[in-house]
Amino acid sequence: MAFGEDEYRGRLAKVRAAMAEAGIDVLVECDPANMNYLTGYDGWSYYIPQCAVVFEDRDLPLWIGRGMDLSGAHLTCFMPEDHVMAYPEDLFGWADRHPMQFVAAEIAARGGGKRRVGAARDCQQMTPRMRDALAAALPDSRLIDGDLVVNRVRLVKSPAEIVKMREAARIAERVAEAFREGVRPGVRECDVAAELQRVATSGTAEYGGDYPASVPFLLAGPQAHTTHLTWTERRFGANETVCLQFGAVRQRYHCVLARTIHLGKPPAALAELDTIVMEGSEAALQAARPDARCEDVEAAWRKVISRHGLSKEQRIGYPIGIGYPPDWGEGTASFRPGDKTILAPNMTFHLFLGMWSAERSHVASETIRITESGAELLANVPRAMFVKT
Repeated sequence: MAFGEDEYRGRLAKVRAAMAEAGIDVLVECDPANMNYLTGYDGWSYYIPQCAVVFEDRDLPLWIGRGMDLSGAHLTCFMPEDHVMAYPEDLFGWADRHPMQFVAAEIAARGGGKRRVGAARDCQQMTPRMRDALAAALPDSRLIDGDLVVNRVRLVKSPAEIVKMREAARIAERVAEAFREGVRPGVRECDVAAELQRVATSGTAEYGGDYPASVPFLLAGPQAHTTHLTWTERRFGANETVCLQFGAVRQRYHCVLARTIHLGKPPAALAELDTIVMEGSEAALQAARPDARCEDVEAAWRKVISRHGLSKEQRIGYPIGIGYPPDWGEGTASFRPGDKTILAPNMTFHLFLGMWSAERSHVASETIRITESGAELLANVPRAMFVKT
């Protein structure tokens, strides 16, 4: 368990309040990040049916999963053993039965058989078959949309969560240093990627790192203008740009950074882009203040780059915290036009300012915390493009 019981009980109280507002009596949550948030469960078992169940009128949730994961759940969930249970193995992997039948029975046994049950429609782990099986096994209940109920509560982090993200930031600083040291002409991309992952896992002398929700995006030479490709076995060449986006993790809490290196003297156009991105990032950071709206942060950035004749269609930030593959984003607010989410202290975001073209590419990002007076950078890593001659 990453936290004490009081931390989880505080989260559950907020989630139950959100459920009441959404008209949900029982929430069935399959997203692994939300399951971790609600129960503490931390296992790579989200490829099979499993869930946390929160009752609006009960203090503690249930964790329900496969029998072979029960021992891991007992080790990581904060609840007593009678709230951690496994469905029979013969419900798993068959066409005519499903583990959600067991989940439904447990809900009904606790008075939820005729109530409003929230289940996500837009969740990779809550498949259509899982939702259909749950609905069929609860014929007297009303199955309603449960999307983002927990995610919205997660937007504002507790002091204990901020500690974990700051610890992840210390690991991120070490990864960024390894990136600066490792990239040089003649070295294979895959060897640098391996070292970055070793450093991220090793962590610091005080604590270790965890696996990130995404692999490092290490993009160089002909791939520098792409976004979500990964490393190859090619060797870095002289006079080329290398872009990296990576996540450092401490007990599932992420600090994400992106940085750019140029090997050799950068072309004038790339140096100009670096100057523009630095100016725009400062404007965005100044706009990231309590009571501002998410769209205000993007507008501040856009005002700067527009003055230089540039544009960017993609959002420039999103909330992060707990993450499991394949995504470290929380799926709620975004720094983009039209998002009127109001910023509040202890919200945490990945401010990502990537600019890509076949002629010049540049990435720079920060993990930030909204404070009472502005934005705090969680990691201390120079943001400007690093020139390595």
